[in-house]
Amino acid sequence: MRIGVLALQGAFIEHEKSLRSLGCETVQVRKREQLENIDGLIIPGGESTTIGKLMNDFDIADPIKALAEQGMPVFGTCAGLIVLARDIVNSTQPRLGLMNITARRNAFGRQVDSFETDLQIEGLGPEPFRAVFIRAPYIEEVGDGVEVLATVDGKIVFAREKNFMAAAFHPELTDDTRVHRLFINFCKTFHNLR
Repeated sequence: MRIGVLALQGAFIEHEKSLRSLGCETVQVRKREQLENIDGLIIPGGESTTIGKLMNDFDIADPIKALAEQGMPVFGTCAGLIVLARDIVNSTQPRLGLMNITARRNAFGRQVDSFETDLQIEGLGPEPFRAVFIRAPYIEEVGDGVEVLATVDGKIVFAREKNFMAAAFHPELTDDTRVHRLFINFCKTFHNLR
């Protein structure tokens, strides 16, 4: 398995460590040619406006969209969720707009309001996942075909649609690799179809 991690800004190194611990080869993606021969792509946490702008500046937004439309799995975490969203509340910032969700930025408050909590995540088994939320968004609305995988106080924080996954938290900041394993399994299907 060869999984790309968008490395324009944000917590990409931590994602790479998690993926490597599960036996994956990783590629830091900054140029369109680095998208070749990958089985999936992670868009990490960071600053969503900056990530969206840099994707356009580096001319990789359209190639990512094209690969996603061919079935390549894409997983957005925190800022990555916002970049994946079709709609963002009160924002016209650059985005991929691939996933049929509406995101709300900084929805749980400012940096000082960051928190950790135990999540029950659909598909991970009965043991809760300790999730780290840092200036996190949430999914305010889901469209047709979107499966909700986890909520916090009634707010959607993890969802899947076709070949897309979006999490409002940072799975790379914990030693629990089950969320990354879920994405790797997602990517195996695409790998086998290629």
